[in-house]
Amino acid sequence: MKKTLENLVKAFIGESQARNRYTFYAKVAKKEGYEQIAEVFLITAENEQEHASTLFKLINELRREGGAEPLAEVTVEAAAPLTLGSTVENLKAAIAGENYEHTKMYPEFA
Repeated sequence: MKKTLENLVKAFIGESQARNRYTFYAKVAKKEGYEQIAEVFLITAENEQEHASTLFKLINELRREGGAEPLAEVTVEAAAPLTLGSTVENLKAAIAGENYEHTKMYPEFA
């Protein structure tokens, strides 16, 4: 159960970070005049928030069930992508991040 908890926490961190990045990217897109892209980033940010919320609930359910140590904090190593550029650069970063989650991160959790 410890590895499951660590994976859920890593996923929670990643989804939470993605939510914020997409919100920042939306502001850049809007400033650059890409209203539709800004809206897509905001919708995607909302989706990432839902993912993070679900993961947070799962983490706490697992801990309540006694399958994990009852710690106030769980320490894991997690990356923090920090790209913030033009809308084109931000789109490329978003694609790379989603691709990483889909092809590497989540499959490695299995």
